[in-house]
Amino acid sequence: MIEKPVTIIFDYLMCHNPQKGSIFMKNLIQEFRDFITRGNAIDLAIGIIIGSAFSAVVNSIVDNLLMPPFGLILGNVDFQDLYILLREGEQALPPNATLQMAKEVGAVTFNYGQFITDLISFLLLGLGVFLIVRGINKLNALKEKMIDEEKATAEKTEKECPYCRKRIPIQASRCPYCTSQLEGDEEASVG
Repeated sequence: MIEKPVTIIFDYLMCHNPQKGSIFMKNLIQEFRDFITRGNAIDLAIGIIIGSAFSAVVNSIVDNLLMPPFGLILGNVDFQDLYILLREGEQALPPNATLQMAKEVGAVTFNYGQFITDLISFLLLGLGVFLIVRGINKLNALKEKMIDEEKATAEKTEKECPYCRKRIPIQASRCPYCTSQLEGDEEASVG
């Protein structure tokens, strides 16, 4: 009797011990639950959903907005009907047969028009992703620049007390933490 490969693997993992199998399954379910509830898996799922919606929008733009004008430029041609007939089907095709007509009679075709449409869709999708990533990178760079400017501004308004090493205002003549008189202050020499 030939056993299914899954059964063989399961038996191997369980070492033919039902008690170990139960523990194994509980651990497996717990690990899977931990994996699914982790932020990375949820972020990935959201990304896939948004990506598929974005892909549908790009395909619609290509099929409905870009390809019809290109077809008009090429003499009222539907790009998806551009093909090379490799082998006739059950019946001979008329000279202006569409791709759908060729498929219906079982003809073997080289569909370069569909390839061009898919290639343009891919390039537009890539361009869209590039522009999104570029925008995010610019926002991150702007954020970093603002943080660096805030740090530079904070450094100009504060200095470190040489005695207690705490940050104090740059104009301070006495440390508010350790009450030490700071060097180089004219008020200290007057008083």
